[in-house]
Amino acid sequence: MNKRILIPTDFSKNALNAIRYTIDLYAKLNCDFYFLNVFSFEQYTTNSLNIPEEGSAVFEQAKLDSEKNFVKLIDTLALHIDNPKHNYYTVSTSNFLSEAIKNLIAEKDIDLVAMGTKGASGTKGVLFGSNTVMAMEKIRECPVLAIPEHVSFMSPKEIVFPTDFKDVFKRSEFRYLIELAKMHNAEIAILHLDKKKELTETQLNNKQLLAAIFSDTPHHFHTITEKSLGKGIESFIESRDSDMVAFINRKHFFFGSVFSRPLIKEIGYDSDVPILALHCF
Repeated sequence: MNKRILIPTDFSKNALNAIRYTIDLYAKLNCDFYFLNVFSFEQYTTNSLNIPEEGSAVFEQAKLDSEKNFVKLIDTLALHIDNPKHNYYTVSTSNFLSEAIKNLIAEKDIDLVAMGTKGASGTKGVLFGSNTVMAMEKIRECPVLAIPEHVSFMSPKEIVFPTDFKDVFKRSEFRYLIELAKMHNAEIAILHLDKKKELTETQLNNKQLLAAIFSDTPHHFHTITEKSLGKGIESFIESRDSDMVAFINRKHFFFGSVFSRPLIKEIGYDSDVPILALHCF
């Protein structure tokens, strides 16, 4: 069965870069890509209290413009790569983005949501746009991959997985990460932030469990001493030129919500690696 990947787009350069990166990341697999555009009516009406209804001239014009932009997008992708393994589908809707994404995940049995980290505005000093943060926090049916604006595709050779070993791991949580690593012959760098404390018996057991889960996947354990989690992750990635960082986004994760704005700010405004949010199912 084909891998089914959903990529929201606002037709910005950042969104196009995210699409190209994901297409290249999955070049070896048979994939169905669903490109989603949520169109708005701001440029057609100044009366924000009056939302145009389907069938109205304003609604149909907005939808038509979205569909025209999709024609341009598909033409652009044809110049990027012609991969017979890949099929492209487009969806234009006026629904709220979060609802539109969730609906498509359910309707098409989506395996992965991928998106750029900034919108069309590309606001300086904002690493993740509100839509990306929303997707990573709210979407729990499948993994979410966020691709920073200036990242050019290179086959990932090392994927960093930070952990404090306090949670019991489930093999199912890592299925997607292991598949991705095997696809690109990548190694998993399991990163523990050491705060000068010995691991408890529970942490040691969870570390052994993690080793068992990754037994058929090249992996290494690393420990860093850094007071700041975000700076520690950032320094590790920079020192090793790692290609991606993956988290399991549990609500009770060891720094609260992984994708809360304080941590995103802490990791750095100019992240050069994609961030993969894995979810406990």
